[in-house]
Amino acid sequence: MAKETKSTKEVEVSKEELDKKRKEVTAYYKEHIPSLKTQLQYEELLRDIEKCRAERLQAQMFVSNTMAGPPEVANKQAGAEFAKAQAEQTASETVKRTLKRTENATN
Repeated sequence: MAKETKSTKEVEVSKEELDKKRKEVTAYYKEHIPSLKTQLQYEELLRDIEKCRAERLQAQMFVSNTMAGPPEVANKQAGAEFAKAQAEQTASETVKRTLKRTENATN
């Protein structure tokens, strides 16, 4: 492990080289700013369009649900189930339950 690799040893860079590298990076970013601004504008427009579509769909669903009213099938089925449950309850109330009596009763 006496060998030092380039990633582990410290590289000394002169001030001129640092300034040169900084200018290269700055130039690279400045070169790409216009295309990134265009992309940002494109993404914002897409977001706005999707938001408008979602709001319109939500409004349409609200209107259609409001105009439709309660579903008739569900009401009839619920009414039938309620009547059946009431009939079962009244049938069970008419049968009088008694306790079993044994011959060895203490009373």
